Amino acid sequence: MSPVSELRITLAGAERVVAGGTTYGDALGADGRSVVAARVNGELRDLAAVVSDGDQVEPVEAASADGRAIVRHSTAHVMAQAVQEIFPDARLGIGPPVENGFYYDFDVKDPFTPDDLKRVEKRMREIVKQGQLFSRRRVSDEEAREELAAEPYKLELIGLKGGGDAEESVEVGGAELTIYDNLDPKTGELCWKDLCRGPHVPSTRSIPAFKLMRTGGAYWRGSEKNPQLQRIYGTAWESRERQDEYLHMLEEAEKRDHRKLGAELDLFSFPDELGSGLPVFHPKGGVIRKVLEDYSRRRHEEADYSFVNTPHITKGHLYEISGHLDWYADGMFPPMELEGASYYLKPMNCPMHNLIFRSRGRSYRELPLRLFEFGTVYRYEKSGVVHGLTRVRGLTQDDAHIYCTRDQMRDELKSLLRFVLDLLRDYGLDDFYLELSTKDPEKFVGSDEDWEEATATLREVAESENLDLVLDPGGAAFYGPKISVQARDAIGRSWQMSTIQLDFNLPKLFELEYQSSDGSRQQPIMIHRALFGSIERFFGVLVEHYAGAFPPWLAPVQVVGIPIGDAHVPYLQDVAKKARERGVRIEVDASGDRMQKKIRNAQKSKVPFMLLAGDEDIANGAVSFRFRNGEQKNGVPVAQAIDEIVDAIERRVQV
Repeated sequence: MSPVSELRITLAGAERVVAGGTTYGDALGADGRSVVAARVNGELRDLAAVVSDGDQVEPVEAASADGRAIVRHSTAHVMAQAVQEIFPDARLGIGPPVENGFYYDFDVKDPFTPDDLKRVEKRMREIVKQGQLFSRRRVSDEEAREELAAEPYKLELIGLKGGGDAEESVEVGGAELTIYDNLDPKTGELCWKDLCRGPHVPSTRSIPAFKLMRTGGAYWRGSEKNPQLQRIYGTAWESRERQDEYLHMLEEAEKRDHRKLGAELDLFSFPDELGSGLPVFHPKGGVIRKVLEDYSRRRHEEADYSFVNTPHITKGHLYEISGHLDWYADGMFPPMELEGASYYLKPMNCPMHNLIFRSRGRSYRELPLRLFEFGTVYRYEKSGVVHGLTRVRGLTQDDAHIYCTRDQMRDELKSLLRFVLDLLRDYGLDDFYLELSTKDPEKFVGSDEDWEEATATLREVAESENLDLVLDPGGAAFYGPKISVQARDAIGRSWQMSTIQLDFNLPKLFELEYQSSDGSRQQPIMIHRALFGSIERFFGVLVEHYAGAFPPWLAPVQVVGIPIGDAHVPYLQDVAKKARERGVRIEVDASGDRMQKKIRNAQKSKVPFMLLAGDEDIANGAVSFRFRNGEQKNGVPVAQAIDEIVDAIERRVQV
């Protein structure tokens, strides 16, 4: 029998014997820089915590998702310490890690200024250099209240038994309370403390790279009824090199901002007279949108979808049946009272598609029935989250609902996912991973058994595509789990694109039936699917993906004819006529500008091709063929030039 002083743990799959009192950091041989925490029996723990007999221990590397979150969380604490040292009256809110960074909320008399951020960042660097130690200790409710008596927001979190670092929410009930002390590495004296669940890096020296980014307002715990706090956002990474890459990406993202490019390229705008989140598409934007929709329609026709159309407004009773008024009312515009009934702008198309299915008797011979609509819906998004085309209040979904038998369900889902991925690839997005959103334990309809079967089926379908699969616990809508296709753009950012949702519940609520082969009445399975998500959002993503330089098939103007002099305009107009007969979108710049300015204007408008013509070109029945990247071929016969343009359009290539 092993002495009490010896403990058996499993480290990287192998059993090891360690002395009692050994820390996870000692067991892992962690330096606190490349490895910043331990995963113990599936839970994250500080490296300074002491091992227990039977522990399964794995290292958490700083470059991993969990490791980065820990580094960022620790940096948020350093920032909060610096803020309270510079602004002693600042009261603490919450400070969680978020995607690509962190933030912390503060109750301060005046909003932070750019100069304030510089002072805070300077003090943070001093704290990091000092190498303060993060030390965790458990406290009772009474002890926590006594120690944090000057922090009203922390006292509220203590009442909710939260650790104080969950993004815009806290865990309610049962959680133990812990405080992290920041200790002077030489004297052990307390430098600062915060209510926190942790874990943290061992020392502030374990924070290799960080930068404060911006400030903003945020309501306490996300409610407009609560005080507005001041939020400081920052970013932190496992290395200076990785942070430099991220900051470079942000610079590139700023250049690609679809709101800026939309104005520069005259694609769309957001008139104040219409209201927030309600865009209008200009003629050039309208061309791109039409091409997106037309190509999608053609592909859906080939895939045996039936096209339907539904109104923008409906009686509220429809959404009582579907459950949206119970579960989604906050996302709907207020009702209009007409003729003794409440009418709503529709937030979803699916209830209306159910009415189409239910409009007459259905046979198993009709299934799968695939209904498709470009349906405009309306969502009451809060003004703080409305953002360009990617978060709007009026949006058009390329919405499909497939009704099938249980036996057809798996094959239909697999075929549907392949269809979605192939169509996204046609639009130029080809780097994907999948996200599986599962049941919210509080917000769902239907039985646990139905949810379990639907979730298992979607997981099987997702795994069949051999793409990375990420779980999104609790992220499903109330009527069924879903697969979301996450696409990475040209600079590596992830965007949620298509969604596929498996629904056993709305068919029950709407009492949908079909007659099976044995004459019995059966309930169909319903699959919700939006490929673009919304056309507006997809449009915005493509603008940023291509930085406004659309491939020829999507470009609003595919070719500009540029005459060297006024005498050459009629020749290029004749060339343009021939090109239009082949379906090419071409303009001739007959303005009074000099030729070089016309070329610059075309390049600024990101037109894929320019056809130049002078005396020699006319004499030879040719043009000078200039590409968007500045390359040029001279003396190209007109017919050959048009053939090359048409070929590039039909093959959907980028130039």
